[in-house]
Amino acid sequence: MYKELNPLLHSQLRLAVMSILMNVEEADFVYIKNVTGATAGNLSVQLDKLSAAGYIEVTKRFDGRKPKTSCHITPLGQQEFASYVDALKQYIAI
Repeated sequence: MYKELNPLLHSQLRLAVMSILMNVEEADFVYIKNVTGATAGNLSVQLDKLSAAGYIEVTKRFDGRKPKTSCHITPLGQQEFASYVDALKQYIAI
């Protein structure tokens, strides 16, 4: 029996965000937007969903007068991402 794929992580953009955050200590909004090619509005909505689930933490601050939003993955997010990858491996193993 195959593990169920986590529907929160199965979204293309949310999976891309989590993949980025697994490899860095933190990433700012503009970097994630540029790497994923997402619109600011869509990315903001997806970050809110990941944050509400406890998978990432979003920090908003000012750098001088410019707002700066950055994200980092939480231990729960790391665990859920690893579980998602393990489940995915079951589907592609031959």
